[in-house]
Amino acid sequence: MAETFTVEEQWPELFAQLDETQRDSVRQALAAGWHEGFTPTREDVENVTDYTRGAIDLAEYRRRGHAAARRAAGVVGAGS
Repeated sequence: MAETFTVEEQWPELFAQLDETQRDSVRQALAAGWHEGFTPTREDVENVTDYTRGAIDLAEYRRRGHAAARRAAGVVGAGS
């Protein structure tokens, strides 16, 4: 795990369309996982920021998350 949590500095373009409250919410949500050992990827951050700003709905957020989990587990099949 990295020593510091820097998702906003790593991918500022993903945070550009969020207001301060939304940015704080995204940072806190991702930091909670980071403190438990989760290292978010750009894809993870994009998924959360897209959902937060309303670009995708909950169903698409879940679909993306499930697809990422299947890829990470090496389980890629029909409908992925």
